[in-house]
Parts: sequence; structure tokens; C-alpha cells
Amino acid sequence: MMAASLLRRDKKSTAAHLKADLKRSDNSSGLRQLQELLDSVLNAERGSDPEALEWCKWLLAGGDGFDDFCRTVRSYDNATLCGLVWTANFVAYRCRTCGISPCMSLCAECFNNGDHTGHDFNMFRSQAGGACDCGDGNVMRESGFCSRHRLKTGENVPSVPRDLLLMSEMVLPRFIITIIQYLRDGYTEPESAADRDLQKVLQQLEPHISFLEELTKMGGAMRTVLTKILTNQQTFKELSMGQEENVYAKRNYEKYLSALKSSGLVSVEEKGAGAGAADASAGAGALSLLGATAAASLEDSSKEEDQDGLQGVGQRKRVKLSSSTKDPSIMDTLKHKCFLEELLFWTIKYEFPQKMVTFLLNMLPDQDYKITFTKTFVQHYAFIMKTLMKSHESDTMSNRIVHISVQLFSNEELARHVTEECQLLDIMVTVLLYMMESCLIKSELQDEENNRHVVVNCGEALLKNNTYWPLVSDFINILSHQSVAKRFLEDHSLLLLWMSFVSFFQGMNLNKRELNEHVEFESQTYYAAFAAELEACAQPMWGLLTHCKVKETQEYTKTVVRYCLETLQMWFDAIGFVDEPALNQLTFHLPLHRYYAMFLSKGVKCQGLDLDSLLPDQEMLMKIMVHPLQIQASLSEIHSNMWVRNGLQIKGQAMTYVQSHFCNSMIDPDIYLLQVCASRLDPDYFISSVFERFKVVDLLTMASQHQNAVLDSEQERPMLEGALTFLVILCSLRIHLGMSDDEILRAEMVSQLCMNDRTHSSLLDLIPENPNPKSGVVPGSCSFEEMLSAVADFKAPVFEPGGSMQQGMYTPKAEVWEKEFDPIMVILRTVYRRDVQSAMDRYAAFLKQSGVHTGNPWPPYKERTPLHPCYKGLVRLLHCKTLHIVIFTLLYKIWMDHQNMSEHVLCMVLYLIELGLDNQIQDDKVEEEPSIEEHCHDSWFPGTSLLSNLHHVINFVRVRVPETAPEVERKRERERERETPPSTSSESSTFGQSSRRLTGNWRENLREAQVFSLVAERRRKFQEIINRSNHEASQAVRPKSSSSRWLPPGSPPQLVTEILEIRESMLSLLVKLHQKLSAKQNSLSLSSLAEVDPAHHSHGDGLTAIERILAKAAARSRHSKRCLQEICGKVCPPIPPKKNSPGDKKSMDKEERRQRARERQQKLLAEFASRQKSFMETAMDVESPETDAVMDMGSAEPLDSEVLYDCVICGQSGPSTEDRPTGLVVLLQASSVLGHRCRSDTPKRLPTTDEEHIYPEDTCGATHDVRLSLMQRYFKDSSCLQSVSIGWDGGVYVQTCGHTLHIDCHKSYMESLRNDQVLQGFSVDKGEFTCPLCRQFANSVLPCRPGRGMETGAWHTPSNKSMSTLVKEVEDLQEQLGIFPAESNLSKEMESVIKDIKNTTQKKYMDYGKNPGSPDNDFLFMYSVARTNLELELVHRGGNLCSGGASAAAKRSCLNQLFHVLAMHMRLYSIDSAYNPWTRLTQSTHSRDTEYCDDERPEVPMLFRDVPSLLIIFILTMPQPLRKEHFTCVVKVLYSLQYTQALAALSIRFSREERLAWSNTGAAKKNTPNSDKSWESLLGHVISELTKAKDVYDTNSEETFALSSSVWSPQSIKFSLQQFCLPFLRLSCLLQHHLYGDSLPGCLVDEEFSLLAGGLGLAGSVQSSAACLEWNINAFDLISQWCSEVIALSDTPTQQSASLLVQDPQWAAPRLLHLPDNYNTIFQYYHRKSCTSCGKTPKDPALCLVCGAFVCLKGHCCKQQGVCECVLHSQHCGAATGIFLLINASVIIIIRGHRFCLWGSVYLDAHGEEDRDLRRGKPLYLCEERYRVLEQQWVSHTFDHINKRWGPHYNGL
Repeated sequence: MMAASLLRRDKKSTAAHLKADLKRSDNSSGLRQLQELLDSVLNAERGSDPEALEWCKWLLAGGDGFDDFCRTVRSYDNATLCGLVWTANFVAYRCRTCGISPCMSLCAECFNNGDHTGHDFNMFRSQAGGACDCGDGNVMRESGFCSRHRLKTGENVPSVPRDLLLMSEMVLPRFIITIIQYLRDGYTEPESAADRDLQKVLQQLEPHISFLEELTKMGGAMRTVLTKILTNQQTFKELSMGQEENVYAKRNYEKYLSALKSSGLVSVEEKGAGAGAADASAGAGALSLLGATAAASLEDSSKEEDQDGLQGVGQRKRVKLSSSTKDPSIMDTLKHKCFLEELLFWTIKYEFPQKMVTFLLNMLPDQDYKITFTKTFVQHYAFIMKTLMKSHESDTMSNRIVHISVQLFSNEELARHVTEECQLLDIMVTVLLYMMESCLIKSELQDEENNRHVVVNCGEALLKNNTYWPLVSDFINILSHQSVAKRFLEDHSLLLLWMSFVSFFQGMNLNKRELNEHVEFESQTYYAAFAAELEACAQPMWGLLTHCKVKETQEYTKTVVRYCLETLQMWFDAIGFVDEPALNQLTFHLPLHRYYAMFLSKGVKCQGLDLDSLLPDQEMLMKIMVHPLQIQASLSEIHSNMWVRNGLQIKGQAMTYVQSHFCNSMIDPDIYLLQVCASRLDPDYFISSVFERFKVVDLLTMASQHQNAVLDSEQERPMLEGALTFLVILCSLRIHLGMSDDEILRAEMVSQLCMNDRTHSSLLDLIPENPNPKSGVVPGSCSFEEMLSAVADFKAPVFEPGGSMQQGMYTPKAEVWEKEFDPIMVILRTVYRRDVQSAMDRYAAFLKQSGVHTGNPWPPYKERTPLHPCYKGLVRLLHCKTLHIVIFTLLYKIWMDHQNMSEHVLCMVLYLIELGLDNQIQDDKVEEEPSIEEHCHDSWFPGTSLLSNLHHVINFVRVRVPETAPEVERKRERERERETPPSTSSESSTFGQSSRRLTGNWRENLREAQVFSLVAERRRKFQEIINRSNHEASQAVRPKSSSSRWLPPGSPPQLVTEILEIRESMLSLLVKLHQKLSAKQNSLSLSSLAEVDPAHHSHGDGLTAIERILAKAAARSRHSKRCLQEICGKVCPPIPPKKNSPGDKKSMDKEERRQRARERQQKLLAEFASRQKSFMETAMDVESPETDAVMDMGSAEPLDSEVLYDCVICGQSGPSTEDRPTGLVVLLQASSVLGHRCRSDTPKRLPTTDEEHIYPEDTCGATHDVRLSLMQRYFKDSSCLQSVSIGWDGGVYVQTCGHTLHIDCHKSYMESLRNDQVLQGFSVDKGEFTCPLCRQFANSVLPCRPGRGMETGAWHTPSNKSMSTLVKEVEDLQEQLGIFPAESNLSKEMESVIKDIKNTTQKKYMDYGKNPGSPDNDFLFMYSVARTNLELELVHRGGNLCSGGASAAAKRSCLNQLFHVLAMHMRLYSIDSAYNPWTRLTQSTHSRDTEYCDDERPEVPMLFRDVPSLLIIFILTMPQPLRKEHFTCVVKVLYSLQYTQALAALSIRFSREERLAWSNTGAAKKNTPNSDKSWESLLGHVISELTKAKDVYDTNSEETFALSSSVWSPQSIKFSLQQFCLPFLRLSCLLQHHLYGDSLPGCLVDEEFSLLAGGLGLAGSVQSSAACLEWNINAFDLISQWCSEVIALSDTPTQQSASLLVQDPQWAAPRLLHLPDNYNTIFQYYHRKSCTSCGKTPKDPALCLVCGAFVCLKGHCCKQQGVCECVLHSQHCGAATGIFLLINASVIIIIRGHRFCLWGSVYLDAHGEEDRDLRRGKPLYLCEERYRVLEQQWVSHTFDHINKRWGPHYNGL
């Protein structure tokens, strides 16, 4: 009852009344009333009700207005943090200088209010949302706080009065439970209902949650109240269940309980099933994951999917899991104790609605809340991830989860707290395991049938969509805190669990080599695999490694290494690995190996651990080495095209493996691990393994022919190169073997710069950073910049005119090329093989330039940094007999030109020899006695030292060769001579070569020569190490001898054993190779070797390399020196085997082949040229008869030679004729460049504040429009249309590339383009094409008029006719009627071009008359086209003609042809003689005034007319070609008019007194001789005449025109008259230049006037503008007549007459807007600005750089008739040319007609780079040069030619 009465009263008084009741000490009645009121108001059953919200607001305010209440509460805000929460796409800042945590971020306001000058900061668009950290000392340094949060504001805030928030404490709990009940009620399990329902529930709740959000923004005081309510367990108990009688509350509570049931990781049923097995101990549980149980359960599980994933697998495995975690509660269902917990629960259930997330985050500045919320979040962690796995919107949800977790876990204090109290680490690892379990499959690596190992399936959505990333990213985040990482490393059972997790990825994404046909479907799972290994395995590893840097952390490393080895051993057992890897299988993923490698490296490098203490026994090392070695061999196979049938994706994997973001987590640890194995295993065994893995064992024979069981012959060479290169990398790479971090950074940087010049950002990207952000060497840290400036020079961005935009680049310094270029590092780091070539080319170019070496240099040899003592064993690789035998064999094969050898092979062999010479084994005594290892049957070399083996001579070698080999032939010949019995061999081995002692008898040789076999060697060593019984070993070793090889039918001939006589040592072979390379005998002498200076000899080709090696050998061993002396004395060239084998064709000298090819090419070219010549001759004969027939249009003058045109399509040359016209390739485009000119030279500024504006009224286009419409108000329309020019906006500009073609050829060319299905960047239907010769864009053909080009000869002879005669002649010429040209191909083409010109621009730019489409209108449009083109040429010449010269190269100008086409067309309109302006210019007629009828408007007075327009009208309407004297006459007459206009305009600018004075001066001079050429008398006359007119001078002239307060001096008057007449003179000169070919001499600016006047034949060469006047009748009468026309306009308001008189023909050059220097100024103002037309903030805002308009790019909001706003604007503002700056991308986009292109950016960062899409967010500055280039392209209309990448925009921009 009471509630009902309360509800009826108004809210304000009720609230005040209740508040007063509740303030009493005995407040029970108040409480009761409030409860009842709330019961009725906040009823969840009624759904969300705006009324309820209103009530809450009033109640909280307790009688005041809600806004006042908010203000009051805010005044008590004690928060010191900013805490502003933002959502995705918000623009925020990150400063690395101020950040403690790498995730730190600031809102724009805090960033701009802090001082970050000189810091390393960037702006970024938030991906997932975030919150501002300003004021939080845990995340950032205090120095970076903004001015608002730097002061600890919290201290001086008064404490909150108790009654202020009293009502809030009472009302809000009820408000929150209402929300919760509503959420409970609305939730349905996804199976039963469509997801839409959830959205509906959320929409209805939106106002409630927004209200909560509003409350959080009231500051600290309100947040404290909310925290109390959200965390109070008592209130939750009372309200959560609902009262007994409330059925609704009960029902939704039950719903809540059922929702809770499924919240555990393991559902209840599974628990029961697993109880029996759950008593296994923790450790065993984790291990059994890898072991038998997993595999067994896989066998019998039928893969039924229930909502928890694979059930069968699941049960057994998950039970193991639940037993192995310390605390079973992780797996249990959740229990809630307070509102906050349940709110989070529903937030998760509803998949993190944005509003809820924002509310929960907005509360974070409250410390108590932060701790409670973090604990709650951790408690729900497993549940969150379980929900995420089932979600359909996993992307959005992932972002929202990370949005929350990054705020909680970046804080070390908090993270440590929850790790200790809530077992955060256990939860994370368990949940990760649980997640991955849902997608495990059986591994097929090695033993496919009996493999017991399970791996993740990379095709599963969980991996493909990266669903696991929020979890992994949190894990990496908390491991970056030292305290947390230490806990992890100390907890052995956790480590063990983690290792079992990592082992899920070991061997995933297995590739099997396709041997028969190409795979049908290329799987792209490798992306998922590489991402998973990097994110889930490598990054946590780097995180842990950061905390193992010092001696004190030794124990951690030892533990991790121990567990790695245990897990590896289990893995080997599980996959059934014995000793040989399975054939044709490859996996790039060995995270366990890499963990082991990286911890080893760290332990040795930073913690001073002894390597041997961390290594396992030899047998284990041999196993560990197998898979990484397999990867290296497979890389070579992939590049040798052996995996080509697996599709492109396998190449993709090989590239990703070495790519900069992956290499230091993949290939680097692999190579390091192999280096460790090589340093500890027997070197002979290791080397043999390498060659066997690379499948080139069969190739290493002295015989010239061999059979290879596993490789095709074209794969042998790349595989051999691969094997040798790998050995070189293995022996010379020092990344983990003793280089310091700085040295590594330097080496990486140098190798990247040597491949290509790099921009700063790509360099940052390409240098493998330690993926953990806290590692110290962060790109962008000072060490990076210092190192960069030490090794590279900066090349500022350059602009190739017409070329692409260059970025600022870094290029290696000269001394880097000289001393530091390391090809081995380059090979290791190149993703594309072409980069290695690129580096070598650049190196060669450097050597050539610096004059060190001109030929083709070899990769330089580089001295290495010394090895860390632990790895000294690596050197033994270079000093083992096996390697020496291989080297010897290869040197011999290269010398003998055997097939499949290459320069690269020799290069790598020499590299290995040199490495061996430089890295001697210390304890080895170089003695010549046989070494102790004599019991080995490798009797090739006496010892292992390379230095002593170099000069050891090998005499005989036994080889196995096919019967057909040349060796056998030669032996047969020898036998015939000597008749010795043939030798036989009892050994059956793959291949053997050996002999040590020379004996005279062949048989003895045979007995002596024991056979050496790489494979046998390796097996023997292997068995020695693994001391097993013979029986076992023979089983393990599957013999692979050639005898047991199955030979297919038609197989190659059988092998026989031969003995070769060699008698060479490595030294002698080197000397012979030197001879062979230098192609001259005795190329070496010992004395010259003694002078070899290794430093100078470090650059050069193979010769230099051999000399360097021999010099080193001679210097280091006396014995070698002696041998060298002997060898150099008696060298002879080799006898290569007879060339009868097919393979030897390859070795035909390359040079010879090239020579032949060159000759063939020459022959072909010559033949082609002669054929073309004869064709041209015949073609010309056909043409010649017609040319005589065409006479010049009725003129009697003798024909000058006709102009011949070349057609670029058919190649013929000839004149243009009526029947077969030739045309110029032209591009017609509408242009508004002229219309955008202003009066002032300084460009308009782009507004960047609300105060600034751009006024478009003062532009040329606007002024002319106003002038024309003003005239049309008072004068006759037809007359108006001849008194001005249009085309300032939307005029048609014609430009050509200068190439000509027959118009019929052009038509067939267009047909072929139309049928060409290739999508070009242009539209053939619109007539667009590219010039067939120069590929310049064009859209029409302008016919060339038959006859001569320029009017020469008779047309030029100056005549001595008087002025009046000429005037009369001109008048007669004008009277001639236009003759319609006869119908011919030429006239048709002319018509069609006129049509093209009209179609080029829009209707509105053509119709200015009262009746559109009338002849007058057409006439105006035509002559304006001529005007536009003349004006634009003037603009391109810089606005004047001072520079002189032909127009932009006369070839490029088409004005002459254009004039003829326009003239043809305009002759069709004859001007009615009564209105012909010529008579009014040259005769004084007084009778005409009376002729007007009353209704007809007057004609435009002469003084108002535009003189250049008149000039063009006269020239175009008179018969062509026009004699020069007539042209000059027209110019003179018009000059008088222009001059009079100048006087009139000037007089209006005088003050009244000045006018009086000048008119008197003029009157005095009037009677002097030549007064009509004195400006004073003329000025006086004009003033006195115009004074008669009513008010021309009186229009408030004092204010308007007395702009200049200074008095006019005669000088200033003369100057301004000249300036006024200059534009007319310039146009006339240009016209004369184009019509008559007169040259334009250059001059100084102040001489321009007199020069032009002289050039036009105006008399005055003096510096006075009046002296040029030439009147044909009395000047004063004529002027009076012109003035009287103005005086007669009694009805025009005088103001208009004055403004029409003052027309100023001068305009400044067109400019784009002036942009601010810093891009941030533009960005901050415009990226939030709302659009003027639709009022929204555009998604993609853009700015027009011509007029400053702000438009929506692609915005549907501003579409009109299906055309988006940018395209519309480009039509209005630039007649279909638009230049827009995209605010969010910093790039400029050009719209030209129906096409658009991305132009590039005019804003560059400090390193001269663009930042498209603002991805890097570094500060950007205006690049003046680029902006000038853009402006230049706009003014010169060359966008179409210079920018190449155009596409259609379909009106969608």
C-alpha cells in the first residue's frame, strides 16, 4: 500500500522524504518504505523499464537533481589514476622510455599533457581495447605522468560526508541484483536457442549497465561504495536466493544453479569414471601423458564428439590431469560468494559483452576492487577458456578477455599475489593442457604403426584460428615478472607438466615427400604450426630465459635441462627411434630440442656452467643430432626441387623456418645444437653422417662416372653445394659460441644491409629480436640506433621525376663491405635465394667502384671471433681424415672437369681448407710420423692435422666404376700394351679409394689398397660407441652396399673395380687449379706467394682465394713450403678424360656458348632490319601518287614540303590526307586547376582548429562565375556569352605524348584492346587506351590538318600596308561565310573529336547561357577550350614567358592541331555583322544607340569585355590559315581596348582628389603631338568621360577603392598599367608562337613587357606601355565612344558597373593548401571530427587538399544516387580530379574520372619513411619535396602518366 502511495507522489519529494527518514538514528520505518518502493520499482520480471532508472537516479540523489548530485560526488574524487577505459580502434599512445611493463598505454589527453619529448613513443590503434595507465607507478615511471595525475590529488580531497552516499548504499544492491536476476533469466544454453536471444537480453539491459558505467565515472567516492556492495558476502547471501514468496526469483536462481553445474573443466560424470585411476601420483600422471596410456586409449576410442571434445581420449587423459595438478579445485565447478563473482560469471556466459567489460574495468582504479576482481578472474580462469573454446565469435571474445587480463597481469605485485594465493601458474598450465588435449592425434613420425607419441593436429580450429592466444599471451605476460618466473622454475611438477605440454608440439605437422604425383590439395596447416610453436613454446621459453642470466640462477637451468633430456628420451622411445631417421619425412617442429639448446647456450654464456655437466652420453647425443640434421638436409632438398610434388606450401615452410621472426627460435637453436653435437662426437662419424643425410655419398668418388641410388643427376650439384655450405656454416657460425650481444646485433644488421638497402622500419623488422620484450636489446633501444649509425649511411628520400616515391634508406658504409661483409651469415638469413645473389652483386659493384677488383668476385673469407673454450671440440671437424678425403676427392674432380661440379663447390671447399688452416688444434704436434690411429683402415692420410695432410701425396686409388666408363677404356688400352692380367676385386663396397705405397706391381697395389667407405666408417664408429653385442648391431645396421641394391630392368651397366693412378697431393691440386683458373702455365711462384698479404687478398676471385690459402700453408709449415717449391717447378696441364659421355656436354666452355649465342642474335637482327627496310620502301611507293593531288586549301602560293607523320602502329610515314587522316594521340581531361587560382601568392592554410576557415569566394573560378551572372542580369545573353571565357572550372585540357597514328589503324587497335581479356587499368569502352609506342595514357585522337605545319613563307613576309587598310582587310575576311567542308574522313574525325571534347567535361561546366545547348553556348564553350589550353600552358611556364623556349618541347604541344579543329567547328557559326565587335573596335558609330527596342537588353559595353576572349574569337572565326599581318592587326586593335580598360580600372582606384589632378594633367597634354600615345592624356580623357556617367565614381568609392593610402606616382601608374596589359600580351605571344612558329626568346622579368610587345609587332620597344598603342582612327573619339556605352547603362546599379570595370586579369599560380609541419596536428583535429553532412564521425575521414573540404571516404551515410562522397566532391571541386588525404592512413589518394590510385604519403617519419595506415605510429613530418611533386603533378595534369597503379572505383570512394 505504502509503496503505491509513494509511487504516486513526484520522485523528487519522495526521494527527499526517504532520505530524511533514513538519516534518523532510528531508521527502520524509512528502510521499510524504501524496500517496498524498490520492490515495486525494480522488478526484474517487467524487463528493463526506463521508469525504474529514473527512480534510481532520483533516489540516489536524495532530493537534489541527479546532475548536481554527480557534480558533488565528483568533487570528492580521490583517485590518482586515470584509468580511462577504451574499446577497439581507439587511438592511444605507448612510450617505451616511460613504461615499466611493455603493455603500458596512455590516452591521448594524458599523453599530450605529459612531457615525452625525445622519448621512444608511438601512437597506435587499440586492437582489443585497453585502459590508460597514467598515475600507476607499477606500470610506468612517474616522470611520464601527465600534469593532472602527477600531483597526488587524493591527499587534499576532503572526506565524504556520510549522508551524501547514504541512499546509494541502500539502493544500489537492489539495482545490481535486478541486473543479475535478469541475466539469469535470459540465459539459455547455446544448444537450445539461437544466439540472437542473448543479444536481445543484452540490448534490454544496456541502459542499466550504462547507468552503472556512469556511476563509475563519478570518481573515487562512488567507486568505493560500489566496491563495498560488489564484494560484500552478506548482502549477496540475503539477496541472491530471492525471498520465499517470490516465484520469479526462485526460478531464476534454479537456472543459475544449473548453469553453474557445467562450469568445471571436467564434467561431473567423468569424475566418477576416473575416480579409480586418480590415485596415481602427480609425477607419474604427467609422464603417462606421453606414455602408453595415451596411445592405448587412442586405439579403442570411438571418436564421438560430445560438447567436451573427444570423449574416449578425454576420460583417461583428463583423469590423469586432474590427479596431477596439486589442487583438484581447479577442475571443480564454481561457487560464488559475492555479486562481483556472479557478475563475472554471467559476463563470461554471455561471451564478454563490451558494456560489461567496460564497467568491470572502469572500477579498477579502486585498489580493494582490483585485488578482489583479480582473484575472481583467476578463479574463473578455467571456465573462461572453456567458454572460449566453444564460442562462435572466438576472435571478439579473445580480444575482450585480453582487454581485461592485460590490465590485471601486467602488474607484478598483483601477479605475484595471485600466483601465491590462487595458484595461477597451476591453473594456466592445466588449462593449456586441457585445451590442447581436445585436438591431439597420433604422431606418424618414424615408426608409423607402433608410434605411441601424440601431437596436436594443426588442422583443428583451435590451432588454425589461434584460439589459444589469450591464454598463451597471459602466460607470457606473467612469466615476464621475475618473482613469478622463479616460482615456476622452482616447481618441479609444474615444469614436468610444462614439458609434457611442449612435447605435444614435438613433430607436429609432419610432411611426407610425394614421390609420384603432385598433391591434390595443398594444406595450409603450416601457418598454424609455426604460430603455435612460436607463441605457445618459444615465447614462454624466452620469457624464462630472461630470468636465467646470472650465476645465482644456475640451478634453474640445470633443472630445465634435466627435464628436457628426460622428455626427449621418452619421445625417442615413444616414436620408436633407433638410429636412422625415416626416409622422406620432415617436420620443422622440435621445440624440445630447442628448449634444450637455448638453456644450454644460456647456461654456458651467462651462468658460467660447464657444458659437459649438462650433456648426456654419446648415444643420446647421436640421437639428438639426427632430427635437426634432417631439417638442414631437407632444406637443401626443397631448394633442389626434390619436394616439388608437395606443392608451394613446403617452400613456404622452408622460408618461414629461416624468416626473421622465427629464425632465432628455430634454425639458430638447431644449428647450435648440431654444433654442440659436432664438438662432442667423433668427427669422422659426424662428417659421414652429414654427407649421407645430404645423399651425396655416391658422388664422392674419384671416378668420372658413378651411379646415385637416391638422387637424379640434376639434383646432385645443389645437394653437394648444400652439404658443403652447411659444413661451412656449422664451422664458422658463432652466434651462440662466444659472440657478445652487440656483436650479434652488428652481424645481423650488416647481413641485412648487404642484401639490400633497407628502411629503418624494415630493418627493425628483419633483425631477429629476442622475442621477450624485457630482454634489453629491444629494437629502437639506443644500442640499435648507435649500431645502425656505426655500420650504415642514411640516404635521404629522393624523388625521381615521374618515378616511384623513394623512402629514406640505410646503406652499408664502405668499410663494412671491406671488412665485415659475411656471405655465410647472408646465406643463413636469406628467405629468398635471390637475396644472396643480390648481396654478391652489390659487393661486386662496391669492389668495382672502389677499384679493388673488377671481375666477378668470390664470396670473401672472413676471420671468425674466437670460440668459447667449451666448444673447442668443433675445430676437430676440420681436422679429420674423412673431411680431408672428401676435400681431396672434390679438388681432383673439379680439376678433371667431372660433371656436377660448380664454382660454388670449389668456393666452399676452399673455405673449409682455409677455416682448417686458421683453426689449428693446439695439442696436435705437427710431425710427419704416422699417427696413432693407424689401426683404422683409412690409409689415405697419416694423421688428422690438415696442415700436414695438405702435402701428403696420394698415388693410387681404387674406384668402382660402370663398365662403360673412360677409366675402364683407358685401362684396356694399357693392358693391351703391357699385357698384364686384369685386376679383380673381392671387396663389395659402395665405393672405395685408396693407396698409400707405390709398388711396381699392380697386384700388390691391389692387396695394399684398402677400401675406404664413408658409410661403413659411420656404422663402425656408431657401433664402437654403442657397445652392443654383434648380433644386435647387425640387426640394427641394415647394410646398404651396392651389391644388394635391386637393379631395375634396363639398368645401368654393372660396376667394376678399377685402380686409378693419381700421384697428387691437395697442394699440387690447388696449384693446378690455380693454373686452370688463370689459364696460363706457371701461374704461381713461391716468391709471389711470400708477398701475399692476407688482408689485401681478402677480396677477389678464386685465384686470390687459392693464393691466400697457399700463402698461409707455406707460412705455417716448412714442409709445405718445400713441397710447393717442387710442385711449382714441374706442373703440367691435366689430361681430361675423352669427352664421350653425355654429361660432359655440360662442361663445354660457357664462354664459347655465349659467343655463339651472340653471333646468332646478330645475324637475326640484321636479317630483320633488311626485311623491314624493303617493306617500308614498297609501302611508300603505294602512298606517293596521292600526295601530289592534295592541294593546300585553295591557296595559290607554292606548296612547301608537306609535314610527314609516322604512324606508330603500322610504321609507315606519310602526310595526313582527307581520306586517310593521321592523328595525334591525346588525352582530354576536364580541369579546374585554373579556377582554383587566387590573387595572393601564399597558399591557403588547412584549418586545424575550429576558429580557422577557408573562404572559396576569392578564387578565379568563383570570380568569373559572379562576373558572368552579373552581366547576364543586365545585358543581352548572346552578347554576354562572347564577353567572357568559361572553362576556369571544368575546362577541357588537351595534352599529347607527341606520337601520331593513322586514324584507321587506331580503330583496329581499339578493337584488339576491346577483345583483349586482360584487365587493364583503363576502360576501352570509354575510348581509353595507351599510346602503342610510349604507353602513355590517352583517350582520343586529334586529327592533323593536311598541308604544311606552320604558316611559313608568304604568310610571314611583313607588309607595309597601312593600319587602316589592314583593318579593312580583316573586316572583309570576317564577312566571308564559313564554307561547310566536304564530307570526308577528315571532317568526320574532326566532328568526333569535338564530341569527345564535349563529353570530357560535365554538363554544368558547358551550359552558362539562358537556353542550354544553343549555338551561342556552344560557341562560348569552343573558344574557351582554346583559352583554357593557352592559360594552362602559361601556368606550366611559371606564369610568364621569361624562360622562353619552345613549349614543353614543341613535339609535346598539340595546340596548333587543336586550333584548327576548333576553327573548323567555329566557322560554322557566322557572327551577325550587325553585332560584330570588330566594327565597334575600329569605327566610331553614333547612330546605333537608337536601334534597341525597349524590351531588348543592351549589348555588353566594350570596356566590360574580356579582351583575350575577343582575340581568340577573331582568330578562330576568320578563314584559316590567317596571314601574320592580319593577326598582328587584330592584336594591335585589341591592345588599344585592353589599354583603355586598364586606364578605366586604374581610375576607379584613385581617390577623388587624385582623379581631379590627373584629369587636369591629361587635359593639358591633350593637344601635344602624339598625345594619343601618352598615358597622361589618355588617362585624363578616360576620367573626364567616365565622370559623365551617373555615379561610376561615386559608389562609396572612398571606402572601397582607396585601399592604397599611398599617393600614385607616375612610376606606379605606368607599372600597374603594364601589369594589367601583360596577361593579354602573353596569351597573344603564345598564340602567335603556336600558329606561326615564332620563337619565344627568354628574358629578365622586368624586360618581359617590352620584349613581348616587340615580338608582337607593337611599335613600342621603349619601356612605356602607351608607346605601343597604334590607333587607326582618333583615339579620343574611340575612347569616348566606349565610355559612352557605359554611361548609357542608366538602369544598372552603379556599384555593378564599377565592379565590372575593375577586372583584374592577374592571378597567382595555382597552389594546394598549406599543410602543418607535424601530422599529429591534422590527425588530432580531424580523426574525431564529425562529418558536416551526416553529423557522424566518419570511419574513414578524408580531406580535399585543393579546397580543404572534410569528406567521408566510402561512407554510405553521404551517398547520393549511388555515388560516395569523395567521388562526388572530386566532380564538384576538380571536375573529376580529386586529391584527398586519408586522415587515418596518412596517404594521399587521387581520383581521376572513374579511376583512382594511391599516390603515397607526403608525411614521413624521422627516417624518411612513410607510415601507411599509421601502423608504426611514429611522429610524421611534412616532406616539402614530395608535396611539391604532388602539386606539380596536379598543375601539370600528369597524374595519369606518372602513377602506374590505377583501378576503377565504381563510385564507391
